[in-house]
Amino acid sequence: PSDADYQNALPLLDTVKDFSLLAIPGIGSNKILGAGTTYCERRATVVGVNDCFYVGEMECDKDTVQEAQQYIDTLPQKSSYGAVLFPWLEMPDPTGILPTPIKVPPSGAFMGMAGKFPVWEAIAGTKANIGGVSGLTVNLTDAEQDFLNPRGVNVIRSFPGSGIVVWGARTLSTNSQPEWRYIPVRRMAIFLEVSIYNGIQWAVFQPNDEDLWASLRLNISAFMMNLFRQGAFQGATPREAFFVKCDAETTTQADIDAGVVNVLVGFAPLKPAEFVVVKISQKAGQTA
Repeated sequence: PSDADYQNALPLLDTVKDFSLLAIPGIGSNKILGAGTTYCERRATVVGVNDCFYVGEMECDKDTVQEAQQYIDTLPQKSSYGAVLFPWLEMPDPTGILPTPIKVPPSGAFMGMAGKFPVWEAIAGTKANIGGVSGLTVNLTDAEQDFLNPRGVNVIRSFPGSGIVVWGARTLSTNSQPEWRYIPVRRMAIFLEVSIYNGIQWAVFQPNDEDLWASLRLNISAFMMNLFRQGAFQGATPREAFFVKCDAETTTQADIDAGVVNVLVGFAPLKPAEFVVVKISQKAGQTA
């Protein structure tokens, strides 16, 4: 299939819900990476909320720092809804036919590890050990890693005692969006948006007034408090860790007339009281 075939296939996912990660393992064109991240960023127009994150890799024949840099520099779109891994993995041929290792795209391994980590924790470091592989297509140095990491390339390294590990947690965020620089921050925001959006469906047929707003604040605050107790946020107290706002400022008379209630939820992913804010909009005041 061509790049265009994969690009045209992405909208077929519009009818699929309840997935949080998306990858096309082995298809490393930067056109596909750009298309995948853009698709995830625009999912809200289809399902009501941005609910997924794209994980990609470069083509398997790109194995130098210069090629990786050129790949990133020529991306058609950059978005915090995606990430790229480099380099590819090597593993013994499972059929036993080939005497030399085969090349394996890393996105599949990343997706497999994701289930072992809470969304607020980076799938990186010594705990992000990739099992079943024997090596990498290229072994990067510390200097090469330090060059690629700020450019949004999540390198995979091999360390004695730790094995082969993902050693980066950067999104493809632009410089104008520093708050979305890290994968756990974006994934946490996605998790909150989806969980809260799905959890307040009951508001659809409620009057869009102060009583509804108070109920939403109470319910969502309880949800956030539970996450706080699990260590999802920074801060010693709930006030430092999160906030929930739903009132006449978030939901204006124009919103009420349009049948919409808006909630602002702030969470502190990196430092106490330094909040990243997500907005959840839900229908309200509808007649059956």
